[in-house]
Parts: sequence; structure tokens; C-alpha cells
Amino acid sequence: MGITVITSKVSQQSDLLIIDQYVKNSNDINALQVEEPQLPKSKSYLKIIGIPFYPHDNSQKRLTSSDIETILKQNQIFNNISLASKPRVIKVSPKSDMSIVWIDIWDVQSGSNAKMLINRCFNVGRYIVTI
Repeated sequence: MGITVITSKVSQQSDLLIIDQYVKNSNDINALQVEEPQLPKSKSYLKIIGIPFYPHDNSQKRLTSSDIETILKQNQIFNNISLASKPRVIKVSPKSDMSIVWIDIWDVQSGSNAKMLINRCFNVGRYIVTI
């Protein structure tokens, strides 16, 4: 059995605390079986440019999605951002040494997480990359 709460306005994170307390304090519901309330989620797709395809100088080891996940975890602008799938790394062109990275993030329906990241820059080694 699940509980669905419908509101006449877009709910905010603070509204979830009120709903959580109300449901857990209800006499008819076992508070231990109540999951954490959450807003509906959607995916936002973002592109990161400016990362070298071969990130280590004098190396033929190409950039992998695991490398990207590590880079994102180390950067504070990605705090509270959850990936919806593995990042995809593609080479810009056959003769280029740069890559394009596509990431899918879980976002709220308004896209506020994506909006917060768009046009932001961060460092990857000695390179400045842009979302």
C-alpha cells in the first residue's frame, strides 16, 4: 500500500518534511514502514566539453566513464547531484584529442539541478571544462 499526496501547488523540499511528520504521526500507519518522501524525479541531460580524450600526458589510455564518475565526485559543484546512468565519453572527431562527455542526472521536474550546472566551469587537471 502506498500513499500519494497531491497538492494544488508545486511542492518544495520543506513541504516534504511536513508531510513526513504528519504521516509518521498518524495512528493508522506504522512509522517504521514509511519510506522517505520525495518529489517526482525526471532526467536532465548535460554535455561537458573541454576534457582531453587522453587525459594523461604521453599516454594512449583513453578517458572512461569511471574516470568521469571519479572527476564528478571530486568536484563540489556536483554535490547533491546523482547520476541517472553511466557517463558517455565520445571523441570530438577522429583527428581531435578532445572529448565530449554526456551525463544524465536525476533532477526535479523544474530542472533546477541542471539549471544550476549549465555554463558552469570546473578544473580537470590543468584543463578548464564547461557544462
